Amino acid sequence: MKIALDPTPFHHTHSLLEFPALARELGYDHLQLTPHPDFLPFFNHPKADDRLVADLRRACRDAGVQIASVLPVLRWSAPDPDAREAAVRYWKRAIRMTVDLGVQQMNTEFQGRPELAEESERAFYRSMEELLPIIEREGVHIAIDPHPDDFVEQGLAAWRVIRGVNSPYLGFAYVAPHTFHMADEPLEIMRTVGDRIRVVHVADSMDHRRSHGLRYITNPPGSPARVHQHLRIGDGDVDWDEFFGGLAETGFLDREETVMVSSVFAENENAVAVSRYQLEQMTERAEAARSAVRSRGTQKEEVRA
Repeated sequence: MKIALDPTPFHHTHSLLEFPALARELGYDHLQLTPHPDFLPFFNHPKADDRLVADLRRACRDAGVQIASVLPVLRWSAPDPDAREAAVRYWKRAIRMTVDLGVQQMNTEFQGRPELAEESERAFYRSMEELLPIIEREGVHIAIDPHPDDFVEQGLAAWRVIRGVNSPYLGFAYVAPHTFHMADEPLEIMRTVGDRIRVVHVADSMDHRRSHGLRYITNPPGSPARVHQHLRIGDGDVDWDEFFGGLAETGFLDREETVMVSSVFAENENAVAVSRYQLEQMTERAEAARSAVRSRGTQKEEVRA
């Protein structure tokens, strides 16, 4: 498993080419590239030319840091045909850039609309008809997150959509701060999806369903807004023993292709300290979860003996 830094909290203090050295300074061996105005901006055409891609690859090499995953956010499930067709064009360039960086893992969102779920699903599969041959030819794996306010938000329902593409090059991105919007039990999702979970994002979130739905009050009443946070581990309601335990049980923690990303966005003013804290927590909790699984295995062997 690769543990990667999401540099989003540093977008306003560091340039794109400074991210690899920053990750190394903070103790990370890997980096995840998220939407950035000089590389893959939200929803629009990629802005990096071949020279900048080469410069970024060189910066990673100089810093001794690898890019574990690339995360574009493009409207490939948009019900609007023009937006969807544009997103497919942008995806083709994003895939080319990823391959040129020497990276095989991408992760993303569905980017449809919940009020137009049927139309969004049709758009997603239409985009996959065009993109899947490229994805498979290039050997790139894409993990998809059922993001709050998307046409599919529940964990198992999202897995069914992904599974329906019928390609081993598509998998699931489990984003811990989206736990309470995915509705299904975390362990049920992890056990069902199994080794097709390729990327997890680690950040905490409050459970908006608690206090009979009044934990957060939005105006006007009945607003369809989805509320969640990306807090540091321990500042929210995610059950971290369950999370890491599930990843250990399903083998995620021991597979070389998997990526675990620190994904805290709520404390930019403390980003350095929080990033180091996250790395420490992820490393320690992952090892504790592995040890617990090994111990249970040993106990079962002793009982059988």
